[in-house]
Amino acid sequence: MPPARTQIHDLVQTYLQHHPGERAALTPLLDLLDTGPAPTSRATLSAHVTCSAVVIRPDQTVLHIHNKVTGLVTCPGGHVEDGDETLLATALREVHEKVGIPPGALCLTPQALTTPVDIDPKPAKGGARQHFDFRFAFCHLPDAADVALQPKAFTGAEWRPLDRVASPSLRAKLAAAAFTGQAEPVNASVLIHHDGRYLLHLRDYYPGRIWAPGEWSLLGGGREPQDATLTDTLLRELAEEAPGLTLTDLQPFAVERATGVDALCVPIQIYTARWSGDPDTADLREGVLLHWFTPDMLHRLLLRPSTIELVHRHAAEHPPASRPAKVPGSQAVLNVVGVHLYLEDDQGRILLGLRHPDAAYAPDTWHLLAGHCEQESAVACLVREAMEEAGLVIDPADVEFAHAVHLVDAPGSQPRLGLFFRVRSWKGTPELREPDRCTAWKWWHPDDLPEQLVPYTRAAIAGIQASRAYTELGWE
Repeated sequence: MPPARTQIHDLVQTYLQHHPGERAALTPLLDLLDTGPAPTSRATLSAHVTCSAVVIRPDQTVLHIHNKVTGLVTCPGGHVEDGDETLLATALREVHEKVGIPPGALCLTPQALTTPVDIDPKPAKGGARQHFDFRFAFCHLPDAADVALQPKAFTGAEWRPLDRVASPSLRAKLAAAAFTGQAEPVNASVLIHHDGRYLLHLRDYYPGRIWAPGEWSLLGGGREPQDATLTDTLLRELAEEAPGLTLTDLQPFAVERATGVDALCVPIQIYTARWSGDPDTADLREGVLLHWFTPDMLHRLLLRPSTIELVHRHAAEHPPASRPAKVPGSQAVLNVVGVHLYLEDDQGRILLGLRHPDAAYAPDTWHLLAGHCEQESAVACLVREAMEEAGLVIDPADVEFAHAVHLVDAPGSQPRLGLFFRVRSWKGTPELREPDRCTAWKWWHPDDLPEQLVPYTRAAIAGIQASRAYTELGWE
């Protein structure tokens, strides 16, 4: 669905905080957002919103295209489509469709971030209605490919110096904000270490709502307009995610490139810092878990390869003075990382197994097919357990992460981390291959689950079912 009125209204108000002298010119837009018809629909004849991409290269030139129909030279842009969830997404789609530049070749600018650098009220073709053009600025990465012009509507493209930008209002904004065109970090994260261990953060599994859902990552986040420096960004994010986590020896280490939720390239300033606390006692406000890991454990985690490379690079440059002493529970956490298979048949029923009466945990209760990781990845463990327990053949490429549950079985016991996966397809019919662990397999409708169901299994099924309300997983 197109961007909500409130979202656009907030963008305009943020823009007017920086450009209060334009309020009178944008009053018709505010009226349209408050009481008028659909503000992003081209069927709204009096006025509607359009979006453009202001693409700036490191040599401080700005991309322009030549329109066949109007003869105008403008930045690439166009109308909002139903599939555009934000106005920023419209600008990215338009520059990709018209000029061939993918979002991964662009990054946000520190000067504007996700706020338009210019909002231009201009008459549309023929003057019968008005366009309010939201212009978003992007840096073009120096190693990105050249443009590939869409030939139907445009006769050519050119890169103009800042002082020759076609739009006078945009030209003035770019000059006043001192846009450099250099791809600068707009996010900040920290590599926290102590005695050869590295602190990682297990993120919530909210696909489409947060970056890297369900992955282990470094603490940190995106720059906001009030942050004077990236150090301010990092300290603010730490105060929001884990207040009371006091770091020492904070210093820049490297710049990492990641891909954001909107597919833009995100340069991240990586800092290093020291902390010697117990993550189990940290006041974690966002995410699922904080935990110490040594570099040799990282291959067992769902973790971006670039982050693994950063840890190994730092570990090679800063070897510990002695073999790391054990942190209470550090290795034990990995020993109780369990993988679980959420399997649905073509009728939407879920496969559950009945535990043997002599089972060590939750006897005589139903559960998902599950097992504990050995010297292997979570996906490899899932594939192995599916074959060993039920004779099911699963292709690792079909495995999707679905949910995570962090629980303590009893006061004083070691916390357990359960990772729940689902698959698109499999081969075989469930068999009783380990009758000393499971005495029956049965398909259950999600609205008619057995009363004797392992509590964390019930919680995970509820979470997976609820996730369909905010994300499209695309199961066949």
